[in-house]
Amino acid sequence: MGNFEETDFDHFEEPGFGSSGDWMFDVLPLFGGALFVIVISIFIFVIIKGIGEWSSNNKQPKLAVTAELVTKRTKVSGGANDTSASTWYYATFEVESGDRMEFHVGSQEYGMLVEGDRGILNFQGTRYLGFERNRQSELS
Repeated sequence: MGNFEETDFDHFEEPGFGSSGDWMFDVLPLFGGALFVIVISIFIFVIIKGIGEWSSNNKQPKLAVTAELVTKRTKVSGGANDTSASTWYYATFEVESGDRMEFHVGSQEYGMLVEGDRGILNFQGTRYLGFERNRQSELS
């Protein structure tokens, strides 16, 4: 009853472990590492893209063109399960050539804009600088 040799335990494997059960411990760190690299890569890409757009806008001339406000829209995200909602405001202008341009505008500006307004659109690249409504059309 007490004659066990050490070699009897050389091939012993606990259920669920050993060469066939370690796959989860091998794959999980790889998956977690890959997920971390993907998230960080997306974060860096967004930052670089934003800096590139900012730089590109700074290189563009500031323009003032006659335009008409053709439409406004909002984009809301969040607000579920006691989280705060975020709202982004956009205005689309049509210039004399018929081209349309959509700009992100602030909430105060959004509230002052009325579809059908004509005036001078000020912008630099994709950056909205303002809209000066034509006051003469209000008087007639």
